[in-house]
Amino acid sequence: MQRQTASSVETMNPLAELTAAILAFRDQRNWAQFHSLRNLIVSLNLEAAELLELTQWQSDAEIAALPADAKTRDALSDECADVLIYLLLIADKAGIDIERAARTKLEKNARRYPVASSYGSSRKCPSGGD
Repeated sequence: MQRQTASSVETMNPLAELTAAILAFRDQRNWAQFHSLRNLIVSLNLEAAELLELTQWQSDAEIAALPADAKTRDALSDECADVLIYLLLIADKAGIDIERAARTKLEKNARRYPVASSYGSSRKCPSGGD
């Protein structure tokens, strides 16, 4: 995304912009005091559990059909957003450039799981590691 300024064109990072909006929301409410790294990690897992709860006791076919129902899609959307918000807060708190970290991890996984030996296979890499 590009934003025109009076003096130049700045490249905007959408994740950085979103993180800034989340931090502003948090700070307007004085919630930073509750956002220790531990509390953020716990909260991320609680939100991920809420996402998982949407699929409890359902078959794969029922789960695949969830996005077709507007109410359920909204619930999925809300829980995905909650997970992303906490992930961005964790990354900010820990000083992690989450976009760079994801790209680096993708590169590691590409080396760990080359297409030639991993195509169509769900097996984990036997070497453990990353």
